[in-house]
Amino acid sequence: MKINFVQTIIAIAVSLLIAYGLYSFHDSENKILLSSGSFVFLATTLVMTIGASFELPRTTTNIRVVSGIFFAVALVSNLIFSFVTFSVPLYIIANGILILIFLLIIYSIANAKQ
Repeated sequence: MKINFVQTIIAIAVSLLIAYGLYSFHDSENKILLSSGSFVFLATTLVMTIGASFELPRTTTNIRVVSGIFFAVALVSNLIFSFVTFSVPLYIIANGILILIFLLIIYSIANAKQ
């Protein structure tokens, strides 16, 4: 795996701005959890979408597609959490399961060597 520094910084900055936007729209005591959780999830998926490349072009394409899909899922999920009142365990479990599934799929694709 090779990381492009400039694209990774841009991905992190975009994720940070989206997380700040979610922080601004949410009005309960879980603002910090929502913004930090969304930043981690969005940054992870967006870095893999635009900032990483792999040895084989097929692997890179598959990982970028999966990462883009999970970025959209993370964005929609965090937008929903931003506009409704939620409990801390519900947020952690929902986003934790999603990010672990994402990491498992990425790991499987990267180890397929096709």
